[in-house]
Amino acid sequence: MSTERPVGGADDPVDLDALTAALRTDLGAQVVVTGLTQISVGASNRMYRADTSDGPVILRVPPRHKASPTAHDVGREFRVLRALDSTDVPHPKALALSADTAVFGTGFLVMEFVDGFNLRADRADPLGLSPAERGECALAAVDALADLGAVDWQAAGLSGFGRPDGFLALPGLDQLAEWLQKHQPTRSRAAIMHGDFTYMNVMFAPARPATVAAIVDWEQSTIGDPLLDLGWLVGLWTHPDENSAATPPGVPWVTQLPGMPGRSEVVDRYRMRAGLDEVPIDFYQALALFKLAVVLEGNYAKFHRGVSRSQHHADFEWMVPALIETALSAARGER
Repeated sequence: MSTERPVGGADDPVDLDALTAALRTDLGAQVVVTGLTQISVGASNRMYRADTSDGPVILRVPPRHKASPTAHDVGREFRVLRALDSTDVPHPKALALSADTAVFGTGFLVMEFVDGFNLRADRADPLGLSPAERGECALAAVDALADLGAVDWQAAGLSGFGRPDGFLALPGLDQLAEWLQKHQPTRSRAAIMHGDFTYMNVMFAPARPATVAAIVDWEQSTIGDPLLDLGWLVGLWTHPDENSAATPPGVPWVTQLPGMPGRSEVVDRYRMRAGLDEVPIDFYQALALFKLAVVLEGNYAKFHRGVSRSQHHADFEWMVPALIETALSAARGER
């Protein structure tokens, strides 16, 4: 029996023979797994690179402790990725949805391996990018987001995938919620939403000019207002002279790197690509940050009660107030 411990030792060793047997059900009787490397950890779905006799594939595996009973549904990821096969939206091809629970204790998603990189503040110069090339990557990601919002989701087979009716409705919880209710757009359109569109989830092809190789991590995708994805991206967009709500004080955020465009350029790029006359970006920034703060506060509460020991959840103590303050700044028209 061959085993290999994932990077960091975060989980128990994985039986590669058992994984080979699981993958043969969907990928063919000749495939052999030769190695396994964990490439992500945390509260989200775990991600592994499995090296096989037919080449590498990516596995998406739900975490051991779910954030909620309905969270981390790799079946939803599988469905939306298959729906995107008929579109020009860059995405990893979903190869199989394995029901085998012998390896990880749960079913898992098998995707193609995408050769690419993402933009990160702690790796400011991937592949020798110049500031101008980094800016081109940023705008290519905005184009991909606009193209996602233009997909005919019903024709793509995603009827019933989400609940677009009343998608922007919010309870009146506090000052921010009251402002959001007063400024809620009278019209919104339904489209495929990614749900977590940041540069950590956009992979760029190594070649030039800048091209998005794939949008990844679709576990929060749904059918809703696509401008909320833009609000998420722009709400976390921090200029070099601002404090980021996404990183601790003194730690740069990816949008603060040299060459990155400003928020107004991002919004204009999306608006032109999507063919929109205007975008009420203040509302969508505030709403996206409000929703994110609510989710993170729930995870921080678990840490505070001792249910979670994740340092990532502990960081939400400072991040949630920063998100709320940034949302209020958007509501005041200061972003």
